[in-house]
Amino acid sequence: MSSDRITDAKTRLRHKVWQRLDSVQAGRSGPVNGKIPNFHGANRAAEHLTAHPRWQKARVVKANPDKAQTEVRLATVREGRLLYMAVPRITGADPFYLLDPSTLTAPADIAVTGAGAAEHASRTRPDRMRAVDVIVCGSVAVNLDGVRLGKGAGYSDIEMGLLAQAGLVSDDTLIVTTVHELQVLDEPIPEVEHDVSVDLIVTPDGAISCPPRRRPSGISWEDLSEQKIAAIPILQELRELAASDPEGPTHNR
Repeated sequence: MSSDRITDAKTRLRHKVWQRLDSVQAGRSGPVNGKIPNFHGANRAAEHLTAHPRWQKARVVKANPDKAQTEVRLATVREGRLLYMAVPRITGADPFYLLDPSTLTAPADIAVTGAGAAEHASRTRPDRMRAVDVIVCGSVAVNLDGVRLGKGAGYSDIEMGLLAQAGLVSDDTLIVTTVHELQVLDEPIPEVEHDVSVDLIVTPDGAISCPPRRRPSGISWEDLSEQKIAAIPILQELRELAASDPEGPTHNR
């Protein structure tokens, strides 16, 4: 399937899921069209995730900043785990927020929001970060093979690529998404080479294990436009390093 056909198929699936959710008013903060759905039952999905044995062993979590995963981020901090959140659009030289429960000065329920992290969390970059035990992704749709769709901007894949490029993701890292039951599809979702699949889907009804699939292996430069690279400073920096040292660790694919 050509890249254009894959893009079109992904777009159709996103709109199918958004329409399905909005038809039953599944969004707890209003319509979900065009968004990572903030779904009713997100709190119960977070409870299922935080009761999972793989979560219980985790010490470091990287989570997306969307409202649907607010309870997951809150549990991370309240349970004493280190939390990383990407700065929106991965901007700045230090593109991740660091929320360390031992040093936070703001209440956890404020600090784990997008606005709260921007005001109260310090910022960091992959070469100063710890290895990640759990990656939590927001999704528009996911199927039983663990193939997921975000909104289509590609930021989640870039974030995971940055972590992998820095050696912070291993085969032992759990990649998980929390979603509404209606976001789980029993049909194929088109993939491209750089797409990362999830190991675990968690809904308000419980957890679904997925077969081992694609792990992030680094930055897939050929899939990034010049406009995207120009908008993300750390990508510019990494490409310059790769150009100056083709055999170095920043050169991937």
